[in-house]
Amino acid sequence: MLWFTVWTVLTLATLAGAFWLGRRLWRSAVALGHEVVRAGDVAQQLAERTAQLEAQARAAQQRSGPALGGDADALRQHVEQLRAARRARRTERRARHRTTVADAATRWLG
Repeated sequence: MLWFTVWTVLTLATLAGAFWLGRRLWRSAVALGHEVVRAGDVAQQLAERTAQLEAQARAAQQRSGPALGGDADALRQHVEQLRAARRARRTERRARHRTTVADAATRWLG
C-alpha cells in the first residue's frame, strides 16, 4: 500500500508539472506570435518611411551633368559655391574634433 501511495503522488506531481510547463510554453508561444506580428508591422512602417525619405532625398538632390558649352562664369561661380560649402563643413568638423579632444583630455588627464 505504501508503494501505491508513493507512485500515485509521483505520477500526480509529474502530471501537474507537465501541465504547468505546457501552459507556460503555450503562453510563451502566443506571446512570441504577437511579437512577430508587431515586428512585421514595425518593419513595414520602416520600409514605408525609408521609401519616403529616399524620395525626398532624390527630389532634393541636385543633378549636375556635363556642362559643355555652358556659361563659363556661371560654372565658375557654381564651383566656388561648392568649394565654399566644403570649406565650411571642413571648418565645422575641425572645430567639433578640437572640442572632442579637449573634452577627452580634461576627462582623462584632469
